Amino acid sequence: MSAGLPSDLPPSAAVPAQAPHIPVLLDEVIAALAPQPGEVIVDGTFGAGGYTRAILAQGATVHAFDRDPDAITAGRLWPETQGAAPTLVLHPRRFSEMATALAEAGVGQVQGVVLDIGVSSMQLDQRERGFAFSSDGPLDMRMSQDGMSAADFLNEADEAEIADVLYIYGEERQSRRVARAVVAARPLTTTGQFAAVVRKALGYRPGAAKDPATRSFQAVRIHVNGELDELRAALDAAERLLAPGGRLAVVSFHSLEDRIVKQFLREAAGATPAGSRHLPPQAQAFAAVFEKPSAAIRPGPEEEARNPRARSATLRWAVRTAAPARALAGNLSA
Repeated sequence: MSAGLPSDLPPSAAVPAQAPHIPVLLDEVIAALAPQPGEVIVDGTFGAGGYTRAILAQGATVHAFDRDPDAITAGRLWPETQGAAPTLVLHPRRFSEMATALAEAGVGQVQGVVLDIGVSSMQLDQRERGFAFSSDGPLDMRMSQDGMSAADFLNEADEAEIADVLYIYGEERQSRRVARAVVAARPLTTTGQFAAVVRKALGYRPGAAKDPATRSFQAVRIHVNGELDELRAALDAAERLLAPGGRLAVVSFHSLEDRIVKQFLREAAGATPAGSRHLPPQAQAFAAVFEKPSAAIRPGPEEEARNPRARSATLRWAVRTAAPARALAGNLSA
């Protein structure tokens, strides 16, 4: 569960490997993937394994990716990873690296790829990971638990860079004001400190419908983890990996992600600008590599009531054609 999840939801204990887990739009994702016995499906965002469990139940083999070592450690307890011919193969890597990782594993093509973009429920619910401000924790936010942390960025970046990150990735209109307040309050070491700085800068009133710190937390998390570049690279990799008739399903949680997925599928399906009085229509330079891209699919009221974290989710999916993959400049994972 992912990037647009509200960071101010009540915390709970970390989810163990076999604990109940509520994957978003599960029925719709499985219907889109239509996994069959013997097929190979990539779950690019393993997390607590909600999609993987449902895919395995259909008789398919899953290659699951997660850069979070906690998710991989929990997954290794699953019986499906055991034996000479495991039906669940875990890859402790970024999903942007799926093409390289599968080539190393001797897998050339797959019949499905599913991506659930952003931060997982497990990560949100662990105070010590620093993704949420519902309880005070270290200002971390690293999915892979290495590299630059949120505290590193906020304490070391200059004011202009912080403002740009908040504006671009959090769509925070008052990003300059928040950035100025962050620099003045340094050093910041906890999620509570960062949230308090943002709230004070924006004049937060308790009881407001949405905590203004949510946008800034989202922005810093996306920046620290390079999430949008990862998404673009994963979409390119899926295009190269999917066999003809294979299916790509992507669940996103905010407009920045959904815009990337929608544009990718439109272009991959051959949609070109219609032109205008001043510019002629652009010629399509390649055969469509995806067909039947779906409209946006969102949770119904029953799912939202059962799982409030689903309320901002959007699913889009499409079917791979037999056309050769495009030579895209955005291919970063090979």
